[in-house]
Amino acid sequence: MSNIKKAFANGKAFIPFITCGDPDLETTAKAVREMAKNGAALVELGIPFSDPTAEGPVIQGANIRALAGGVTTDKVFELVCDLRKDVTIPMVFMTYANVVYSYGTERFMKRCRETGIDGVILPDVPFEEKEEFQAAAKENEIDFISLIAPTSSDRISMIAKEAEGFIYVVSSLGVTGVRSEIRTNIADIVKVIRENTDTPCAVGFGISKPEQAKAMAAVSDGAIVGSAIIRLLEQYGKDAAPFIGEYVKKMSEAVKQADE
Repeated sequence: MSNIKKAFANGKAFIPFITCGDPDLETTAKAVREMAKNGAALVELGIPFSDPTAEGPVIQGANIRALAGGVTTDKVFELVCDLRKDVTIPMVFMTYANVVYSYGTERFMKRCRETGIDGVILPDVPFEEKEEFQAAAKENEIDFISLIAPTSSDRISMIAKEAEGFIYVVSSLGVTGVRSEIRTNIADIVKVIRENTDTPCAVGFGISKPEQAKAMAAVSDGAIVGSAIIRLLEQYGKDAAPFIGEYVKKMSEAVKQADE
């Protein structure tokens, strides 16, 4: 069993996302530790990029602030080394193809293995073009995580059959961000996924409230939240970690209720 699948071994998983280095890497480290302590099953770490095409204005702002603060890919790897001294839950990178490519794909995946990263999500790499990245990931025992969107339609089964770690189900069209309601029929997408793989799937994009997380986890294996956490960082800055911990506790409890 991959380390990522262990995140789903004890029921529904709550997966928070954070942009590394917003407002600084020390705050990121404190926040991740609070997440782990308060029920996060897995954490997505965003490596900042100058053109994060899948992100809405909230996470775009976090990327800009992190880059302005001097965050580099190497500094993010150092952060992971520090976190791995005491954080045992799975951690995955969410970033963009250019970040990996410019670092050197093989070198990047090797550093992931050395530092304790379990998987990589590249939202701008289509399923049909993943091989260049997936081969290096596989060589280093890193799960290359697939995304399935409402527009994937007849490609869902094909993507699901080759999925590793977990499947990121995109709840809505467009970019990341808080939404008042999610109208996509997630249950239908998950049904096709389950017919083709036993790899767990979690739903992201637009989730911010406990009731939304619970509803999404009820039809899948977990819920992913990013923008709502970045908003706490915007609001509280370097003092955000305990507030993020409280939020993660509330959301992970809601997700667990979907098991009952």
